[in-house]
Amino acid sequence: MIEAFGASDPGCVRANNEDYFLVDEKFGLYVVADGMGGAQAGEHASRLAVETVRDIIRSNSGIRSNPDGAVPDQLVNAFVEANQRVMRAAEADPAMEGMGTTMVAALEHGDELHIDSVGDSRAYLFEQCRLRQLTEDQTWVNEVGRRLGLEEAMLKNHPMRHVLTMAVGVSDQLRVHTYQMQPSPGVQLLLCTDGLHGVISEEQIEKTLASNDSLEAKCRQLIATARAQGGPDNITAVLLKTS
Repeated sequence: MIEAFGASDPGCVRANNEDYFLVDEKFGLYVVADGMGGAQAGEHASRLAVETVRDIIRSNSGIRSNPDGAVPDQLVNAFVEANQRVMRAAEADPAMEGMGTTMVAALEHGDELHIDSVGDSRAYLFEQCRLRQLTEDQTWVNEVGRRLGLEEAMLKNHPMRHVLTMAVGVSDQLRVHTYQMQPSPGVQLLLCTDGLHGVISEEQIEKTLASNDSLEAKCRQLIATARAQGGPDNITAVLLKTS
């Protein structure tokens, strides 16, 4: 059994909220997306991507394992379809040109969690009072800067630090990072946008998740902490706990 709660906030600077999230406990699906694009395009991209994933997972809910015992990666297929739908929507409306979105999702399958990500929205595991990042950012900093050996202090202020190397809706060739895990009872999984993890430290996240508060209280505390530190971007958190 998984308990879950999600919340989103525009932050202290942005007039609109381009983040979008889904908590669907019936189908065991949890998604966070961070849209980008001019005018209303970012909001449209994140919502369209998440709703596409939701619709595909729901429509495939009766599909069981393949005859050879392998589990079909429905989540990857849903990400690929979301990518195509966002691209088609952008092509059909000049006002939506250039839109895209990051996305991270967790899907229950028996006692496993399948986690997929594109871009820099992240999944963290909190277990035995320790926080661990599960996903790998698809960003210039992570995929280029670090491989060039640039120091972390330099990367924090590098002019390319906000550049994504992959997003949903920007390329036919979508690179989806996939992960699987069998969470123990009592562990927590945090899905969040960079308006959260890019603003507050992992120590602050760890401290909040270690409390005895409810999942709702923890989500709201994480958002409040990001706002207290300037809230320069939209802030979204979805928190899961196994039992």
